[in-house]
Amino acid sequence: MGYGIKLKIWGDYACFTRPEFKVERVSYDIITPSAARNILQSIYWKPAIEWVIDRIYVLKPIQFDNIRRNERAGKISVSKIKSAMNGKDTTLYQDQSSAAVQRASLVLKNVCYVIEAHFNLTSRAGPTDTEEKHYNIAFRRMKNGQCFNTPYLGCREFSAYFELIDNIDTVKDEIIPETKDLGFMLYDIDFKHNMQPCFFRANMVNGVIDVQKCLNSGVMS
Repeated sequence: MGYGIKLKIWGDYACFTRPEFKVERVSYDIITPSAARNILQSIYWKPAIEWVIDRIYVLKPIQFDNIRRNERAGKISVSKIKSAMNGKDTTLYQDQSSAAVQRASLVLKNVCYVIEAHFNLTSRAGPTDTEEKHYNIAFRRMKNGQCFNTPYLGCREFSAYFELIDNIDTVKDEIIPETKDLGFMLYDIDFKHNMQPCFFRANMVNGVIDVQKCLNSGVMS
């Protein structure tokens, strides 16, 4: 196992969309490991490292709220993007006044978690890439509140605040005393094998989801 960190994240709203709902957005009960990994990558990422989520601590009671959000019915086509890349005159924007739809969303509110994670060196690591080097950079960026882009909680309009903590004991009293079977949850997307989604059976025990333990119990793709 590589060097580890503990990062406290929180926000007013969050939406970790369940893939089985096709039109309206419905959030999982807690943050997914892939969403947690994306937050870490927005703070520090290099091709030489890969973040692995070990545990997720839930510090606020799970609360849902119904809201309506303006979304778009379509997206910019791949053919237009290819035309622009080939130097052809084409438009690569969407008109705000057209194709806008209003959809209901079941989102989480007033969320707060601690992400416990570590990173491993990848095959793209060079001779100068050491675990100590990348850990020190990641530690400094998290401590100073630096990020490549603003972290978000599932959807970009739900910004996430973050703070590095030294020890989980500093927030021990805030962890919710709830044990719950959260069912099958999206773990990540396997980009190496045709973007295959991977799911795992998530169990929360006294407010803690031991992701690696759940994975060892079985993952379905």
